[in-house]
Amino acid sequence: MSHELATAGHASLRSLLRLISAQICIHAAMTGMRMAAPLLALREGQGPGAVGFLLALFALTQVFLALPAGRYADRHGLKRPLRWSVLAACLGCGAALALPVFAMLCLAALLTGGATGVATIALQRHVGRAAQDATQLRSVFSWLAIGPAVSNFIGPFCAGLLIDHAGSQAGSLAGFRAAFALLLLLPLLSWLLVRAVQELPPVLAPAGSARPSAWDLLADERFRRLLLVNWLLSSCWDVHTFVVPLLGYERGLSASVIGSILGAFAIAAAAIRLVIPLVASRLQEASVVAAAMVLTALLFGLYPLLDSALLMGLCSVLLGLALGSVQPMVMSLLHQITPAQRHGEALGLRVMAINASSVAMPLLFGSLGAAIGVAGLFWLVGGVVGVGSQLARRLRV
Repeated sequence: MSHELATAGHASLRSLLRLISAQICIHAAMTGMRMAAPLLALREGQGPGAVGFLLALFALTQVFLALPAGRYADRHGLKRPLRWSVLAACLGCGAALALPVFAMLCLAALLTGGATGVATIALQRHVGRAAQDATQLRSVFSWLAIGPAVSNFIGPFCAGLLIDHAGSQAGSLAGFRAAFALLLLLPLLSWLLVRAVQELPPVLAPAGSARPSAWDLLADERFRRLLLVNWLLSSCWDVHTFVVPLLGYERGLSASVIGSILGAFAIAAAAIRLVIPLVASRLQEASVVAAAMVLTALLFGLYPLLDSALLMGLCSVLLGLALGSVQPMVMSLLHQITPAQRHGEALGLRVMAINASSVAMPLLFGSLGAAIGVAGLFWLVGGVVGVGSQLARRLRV
């Protein structure tokens, strides 16, 4: 019996590693395109407005596709949504490779962004369903959350190397085409990794039940509270990314130092996700999320008062540890408070809310920053998050 359990455990671990690797590959295709496409647009003479529009398209498709993608995953499981995602990502990268003009770059942004959103929902649903209990949920979602951190490095780094070195000179059209060709291969590798993963049996709705509506999920007070908390913390992530370059510029810091501060945040966010599986059995999701919100509020209050790059870097690390701990807890709670046959739909609602925020919030941050200053923006958001920590304490399952 113990041998059978060990064999099952090894098989589950192999499946999880395949799913994490598949997520890295398809997400890296999008992050590489998100770096390369604006550079090519600028090279072709497009202005900042056009580049901003292009970048918004990566999130825009996910706003509209997330909910139907979640329902599709609930009906069909893992592999069918992944197949469509891989096809869409390959078409997007192929369009940029075949005809590298602005219109095709916009199409590539829509397709690769949408493909990544659909794939993420299907993968998260599968991993959540495969977990046996709350401790496993916290662990597996911590491991899965490391994937985007890795792909955020791999995609832009590999694309940048090819753009600089694959052509006759750095930044040549041949270099961009080589980058798009590499990005085209990554989703195919994602599909090869997923093919060997065993599909889970479907979860059927109770016989005679009415056709579900998203409003049914939103009618659940716990789910609404979870979405609001998740949105607040996601906005904090966006605020930090948006405001730190402005704050660094005001302090006279160089671009490399500002980049290092943001990099320290990303490394800390990934590091805490490596630690969580080791202590998952001792954690309570609501307590971790509430503590993260209180710490974020305190750090946002402190950040604008710092004038040293070293202190800003330390603050960035602490903020990365706080915000990096949140996603595994939110995902675990989501799977515990929603019906098993509607996990995909619930994930879709979460992705839709986050991506709608990613499209709209930078515009709001810009307006608020102009009106109340960079420090005022940090303090305003920190105050809202601090108050919102009361909601997190009431998320206990």
